Amino acid sequence: MQPIIIVLIILVVLVFIALVKTIQVIPQASAAIVERFGRYTRTLNAGLNIVVPFIDSIRNRIDLREQVVPFPPQPVITQDNLVVNIDTVIYYQVTDARAATYEVASYIQAIEQLTVTTLRNIIGGMDLERTLTSREEINAALRGVLDEATGKWGIRVNRVELKAIEPPTSIQDSMEKQMRADRDKRAAILQAEGVRQSEILRAEGEKQSSILRAEGDAKAAALRAEGEAQAIRTVFESIHAGDADQKLLAYQYLQMLPKIAEGDANKLWIVPSEIGDALKGLSGAMGNFGPMGGGSGFNPGNTGKDGGGIPAARDKDGADRREQPPID
Repeated sequence: MQPIIIVLIILVVLVFIALVKTIQVIPQASAAIVERFGRYTRTLNAGLNIVVPFIDSIRNRIDLREQVVPFPPQPVITQDNLVVNIDTVIYYQVTDARAATYEVASYIQAIEQLTVTTLRNIIGGMDLERTLTSREEINAALRGVLDEATGKWGIRVNRVELKAIEPPTSIQDSMEKQMRADRDKRAAILQAEGVRQSEILRAEGEKQSSILRAEGDAKAAALRAEGEAQAIRTVFESIHAGDADQKLLAYQYLQMLPKIAEGDANKLWIVPSEIGDALKGLSGAMGNFGPMGGGSGFNPGNTGKDGGGIPAARDKDGADRREQPPID
């Protein structure tokens, strides 16, 4: 009985192993390559699949999702003989599991080597400045070459990105100095523009202030002149309304003499010739009111030294110039 039990146990184990090898469950977004006696038979898709145990075998399981593979920095020589290190990232997706298995031994390594070669060819035709500023152009060129080369491998390259472009240390120092100089230049230009705008605004303010001040002075002068003219008209009308005679005018002139004589610098007076006639009339009027009534009063026409008059001299315009002693 024991040998029979052992045989049954062995049969159960073989059946279980056969069932395990017969039923193959493939996850979503994956594929499996089935070989029969070492020859490709079919590709298993996602889901439950049945294979012949001990005859069919699973060669490879491939992930059909998009993959991201970063490559280490690669030294590349530019057109102006400068060595730059470039990091790249490849986004690819397997579209044909059979081709990815049998057309290339290792598609990851193949993609990496193809990327390095293509990158050197593209960067070799550019100088450093263009390399630093033409990332989109480099990405598009890399993607075109890789997509064409990897198509027969059952792989589609979706995107190629340059993570970093590192020029030599000496070039980095020079670029940093240049950028610092550019920033200092822009700062100086902005400061100069600020000073210029400030000066312009200050000048505009002073201009407006001067204009307003001049307008105020002009209006004040006009109002002052208008007031003086009105005062003159009022006096003139009052004089004409009161029918002032020559005696009153002479008396008003004598009242203004102290104001004319104000100040230490008044040594010489210019007296109009018409004032003499007015003073003659005033002298006659004052003589009539003297103690004898004989007209022995003040005679402005007497220019002699004993006559008590004011020494006078006539200039070519007919005006009397009378020198007066300083008023203490």
